[in-house]
Amino acid sequence: MKKKILSVALTLALAASYVGCAADTVADEAEGTTIRVGANITPHAEILEQAKPILAEKGINLEIVELEDSVTPNTGVIEGSLDANYFQHVPYLEQFNEENGSDLVSIGAVHYEPFGVYAGRVDSLEDLPDGALVAVPNNVTNEARALLLLDQEGIITLSDDAGINATVEDIVDNPKNIEFTEIAPEQLVNSLPDVDVAVINGNYAIEGGLDVHDALAVEANDGLAAQTYGNIIATSPENADNEALQTLVEVLQGPEISEYITNTYGGAVVPLY
Repeated sequence: MKKKILSVALTLALAASYVGCAADTVADEAEGTTIRVGANITPHAEILEQAKPILAEKGINLEIVELEDSVTPNTGVIEGSLDANYFQHVPYLEQFNEENGSDLVSIGAVHYEPFGVYAGRVDSLEDLPDGALVAVPNNVTNEARALLLLDQEGIITLSDDAGINATVEDIVDNPKNIEFTEIAPEQLVNSLPDVDVAVINGNYAIEGGLDVHDALAVEANDGLAAQTYGNIIATSPENADNEALQTLVEVLQGPEISEYITNTYGGAVVPLY
């Protein structure tokens, strides 16, 4: 009986030792690694800067590549010049993959940026004239999001089944005869003098010096958009289990980064963790 007990104890000890070694191996795989992550400047690159020293303590060097547009962060990952990117939400990623025959994947969401309606020539939604000109993002997923916000505010009415794929064809009531102009998201702030209002992505609003508290309307934090449009870390399928990238996600979803986002952006950027 004693021999059996000793045998079991030895087996458990060896198993524990193996688990400990496996954990050390995982840590060692990430340690001493450099990862290149493409990001829009605000807020993504700023948030990554806060993660950089935390990662350094774990032996991971984070190299941040600042990019202004919404295409090259993905093409950089596809071509291998970037290990990952941080600028987009899943619906945009899926649209990009479909249009480009790529297979990039999300490995974790970090934050949410509420869309806002910002004043151009008109200072309130109640004062929108008949035939008002409204600027919206020119990509499919973000235009749908803009239309959902206008629906939320009663400016237009979308069909019940429009959802996150809404287009202007799904508008069933447009009492003010709104005219829509599609503009690149990064140019929406500049368009404000030429339109009545513009529906603008949170990050581009911040970059353009706009304050979410001055928006005429903002997406509800408990609405469909908040559940759908979390900004993610995206990478290639072969890098999805990369230990350094997984550690990056863990740090970005951690309490230090959550506190930084909450204290820095005044509701224009909302942590998801």
